[in-house]
Amino acid sequence: MLRARACRPVWARYTASSIRALSSGKSSGRSWVQHDAECDFSLQNLPFGVFACARRGPRCATAIGNYALDLSVLADAGLLADLPFDAASTFRQPVLNKFMALDRAAWRATRARLTELLQADSGDDRLRRDDGLCAAALRPMEEVRMQLPAKIGDYTDFYASREHATNVGIMFRGRENALQPNWLHLPVGYHGRASSVVVSGTPVARPRGQLQVNREDPSEGSIHGPCKLLDYELEMGIFLGGRLPPLGRPVSIEEAEEYIFGYVVLNDWSARDLQAWEYVPLGPFTAKNFATTISPWIVSPDALAPFQCPTSAGEQTNPQPLPYLRDPNYSSYDLNLEIDMVTPGKDGSKVVTTIAKSNFSHMYWTARQMLAHHSVSGCNMNPGDLLGSGTISGTIDNSKGASINYGSLLEQTWRGAQELQLSDGQTRKFIQDGDTIVMRGHCQGQGFRVGFGPCEGQVLAAGTLDSALAATQPVVSSGFSDVVLRSYWRSTCSWRVRIALAHHGVSHRQEAVHLVKGEQYGPAHLEQNALGQVPTLQLTDIEGKRHTLTQSLAIIDFLDSAFSASSSPLVPPADGSPEGTLLRARALEIAEVVNSGTQPLQNLAVLRSVKSARSVDTGAELDGRGFATERIALGLAACERLVSKAGGRFAAGDVVTVADACLIPQLYNARRFNIDLSAYPSLLRIESACAELPAFQAAHPKNQPDFDPNAR
Repeated sequence: MLRARACRPVWARYTASSIRALSSGKSSGRSWVQHDAECDFSLQNLPFGVFACARRGPRCATAIGNYALDLSVLADAGLLADLPFDAASTFRQPVLNKFMALDRAAWRATRARLTELLQADSGDDRLRRDDGLCAAALRPMEEVRMQLPAKIGDYTDFYASREHATNVGIMFRGRENALQPNWLHLPVGYHGRASSVVVSGTPVARPRGQLQVNREDPSEGSIHGPCKLLDYELEMGIFLGGRLPPLGRPVSIEEAEEYIFGYVVLNDWSARDLQAWEYVPLGPFTAKNFATTISPWIVSPDALAPFQCPTSAGEQTNPQPLPYLRDPNYSSYDLNLEIDMVTPGKDGSKVVTTIAKSNFSHMYWTARQMLAHHSVSGCNMNPGDLLGSGTISGTIDNSKGASINYGSLLEQTWRGAQELQLSDGQTRKFIQDGDTIVMRGHCQGQGFRVGFGPCEGQVLAAGTLDSALAATQPVVSSGFSDVVLRSYWRSTCSWRVRIALAHHGVSHRQEAVHLVKGEQYGPAHLEQNALGQVPTLQLTDIEGKRHTLTQSLAIIDFLDSAFSASSSPLVPPADGSPEGTLLRARALEIAEVVNSGTQPLQNLAVLRSVKSARSVDTGAELDGRGFATERIALGLAACERLVSKAGGRFAAGDVVTVADACLIPQLYNARRFNIDLSAYPSLLRIESACAELPAFQAAHPKNQPDFDPNAR
């Protein structure tokens, strides 16, 4: 471990102005971590976020170039010892809230110290010259999974872009009454739902709710069904931090900037047809509470400060806000915003169309004014709270929705009256299933960029995630910890267990056992798995005793029992009802067809052992591979009959079970044996449904740390 140098603390070594200069990257334009000029994460940025990787759980980080820099590793090495807080305990947290709860001086000191360690001409080269420390601390972005950066206590969404409010007002009330009487007097907002704020990359299921039967005749009431007019909203999110005032004391406009921890790009998904029916008289509810996506890295106001610019309004004089809302630094940032829509192409490819470009300068109310008004009643705010700016739209073009500056499809298609042309000739009025929305934002300096990373989400069909409760939310069992899975990336038995681990959200690390190289027969592995197989699951109980489990179905049953407090068990419980009893039996029946009647007859050991066999159908002589191919086909035919008879959305019914966890990997293996799967339409339908679930996506071989793209 590196020892900290004996020196004065960073806040004593520099003046306040020099800390601000270092924290904004002004002391040097280059980092020794190489990246191109259009990379979002320059030395001038140094945002904060949280990542996880294959071997370790969530930890606090900054971003530099194409790397996530683990702050806990720097703290453990003594490189952050000069900071005015306990960096080791602060950055070992799985969220940034403890860091957010410090004051702005601590945030600035941290960025100043990171700038010292990362700039090319720094006198402190201890990180740069230690190859081992660099390897531990700098993780390539493609190897990490970004997490929500904070535990969000409360989320409030505003409506602060005059251009957007005017466009929507024209649609619904006409040009003369576009803005409501209060709009120019206060930042309009409503309380959102913090529990459904998700990090970029999280899929979003199309919401369901009440839809008005006849817009012209409300007396006809409503029906329940999937949203038909699904939209995005291009926004910026503002994370709060610092030692915020207690309940009863407002935040003054003069001090508001001190409590802004940073900014993210935010997509506040909107169900326009649900909203039209429900919003009177209290505003949006289910139309807005199903998902809000944010970019993973929080960019500080200091990093954005060089890009401060006037708002599109220029000034607030007609009318002048009340004294508590008069912002002495009334301004925004020259922050370029862009939206891509990624759609399925006719040939199965992905088609990317840039459908909107806007700028954060198109704001009438500033983040400082939003915070001052939110707290004017004495409402107390907490570190980690999130504010949404509201949709950011540019100048009004015309009533045909032709402006590319609009921040929603509602405006671009002018309430669905026009069609949006995509790059491959397709059109959209609103978002369809399978479409992905990717929002990006950046400030462009001379030779460097300050960006946020993508804010991305794919829309899945309504109901797709019904059986994936808590699949993407990490859980901790009260009785077990330090979970390790010893597996091989394309082992179908290992794959089943990976599905179960992801389904229950179990944090774990993987250790690869290369089956082709024979690592399963090494003494260390045989000590844990006497049959020389994978998977093997190891974990520690509450008393510190280490346990080892083998055999995939036994492991899945254990995970159901130990980690299913907030997720559905994959082996359906014997609940005493006829339906539940049959579901359990069907799930285990299909699982055993694969587990006992198919997979063991085509694994590597069998292929190497069977030199000659007779075909069940023809009596012809077969080699080991031919024997395995025939057995796979027989097993799939049996599964096809069982799945077809069950008639559900998944293998055994309408919920995901152990049957799906066994079946999906077996289909993958069937393709390796060149089996024509068109004879099994029910199985292909199940495969397609499971492919949309986060647990199955996470468990896929291509997403494993030991994946070999060149393997045959």
